[in-house]
Amino acid sequence: MYNEPIFLNPVFQERIWGGNKLQTLFGYDIPSNNTGEAWVISAHPNGPSEIVNGPLQGKELVEAWKEHPEIFGETSNEGDFPLLVKILDANKDLSVQVHPDDTYAREVEGEGYGKTECWYVLDCAEDAEIIFGHHARSPAEFRRMVDFGNWQALLRRVKVQKGDFIYVPSGTIHAIGKGIVVLEIQQSSDITYRVYDYDRIDTEGNTRELHVDAAIEVTNFPHEEVDSRQIKKVIDDLVSTQLVDEKYFSVYHWKLDGEVSRKLESFLLVSVISGKGNVMVDGHAFPVQLGDHFILPSTVEEYIVEGDMEIIASVPGMD
Repeated sequence: MYNEPIFLNPVFQERIWGGNKLQTLFGYDIPSNNTGEAWVISAHPNGPSEIVNGPLQGKELVEAWKEHPEIFGETSNEGDFPLLVKILDANKDLSVQVHPDDTYAREVEGEGYGKTECWYVLDCAEDAEIIFGHHARSPAEFRRMVDFGNWQALLRRVKVQKGDFIYVPSGTIHAIGKGIVVLEIQQSSDITYRVYDYDRIDTEGNTRELHVDAAIEVTNFPHEEVDSRQIKKVIDDLVSTQLVDEKYFSVYHWKLDGEVSRKLESFLLVSVISGKGNVMVDGHAFPVQLGDHFILPSTVEEYIVEGDMEIIASVPGMD
């Protein structure tokens, strides 16, 4: 039986909008000052995580998923690992974009998953804002506003602050704004359709590709508001807040000051976003701290978490 957390090394992605906060906030050894993303729990081929401890040390997460389905409570190894966890450093505005749902991703892109995602704001500048949704009433109106560059009237802008949580279903026009760092939990997909990229150019003097036709095909009309109700529970020394409970994932914010014992019903993806402590399994202590990311396998029936820290924990949907 696999009876310990599975710790993973982040995979860094340089981006035109990236910065250096993955180093200054988390101490990561980033490749450059244009590092936009750390894929911290990933079995996606564009950035697979490597396991750094235990019997599977040196293997990629995708190998563990395919070769040891019992770790994840699976009866077979069919299908792809369902989730992808990232930290994004938006040193500049991200492009205005949208992602497809599962049906479109499979039928048009030949991919296993579309992309529904969510963000927990880890850090942000004063007056930081995101783009979340649009004001067009139809695809034709959306197209006209894009063609005329009427971005101010088209796009919905929302102020954010540290600790905010945003659920972004597929089909939602969105963009993370300058000065924001988020932890992102998403379906394991890398399909993005850009609508607008501020006419900026890359290091070779080229503008980035836009995908307006595909974006209009997958965008929700009209924009759909999201129910943002959260459920808070106090369990011993743990304050647990359910941030979202939807088809593809359930996500929780844990604030711990002391110790709590928990049972595991499915494998759990864990990111430590502040502080430090220990995860105890069968009497063995595994130290954890800010910037650590790991999976508690479904073979762990019960565990203890102790310390003074904040955690974002996520569980894949059961569909």
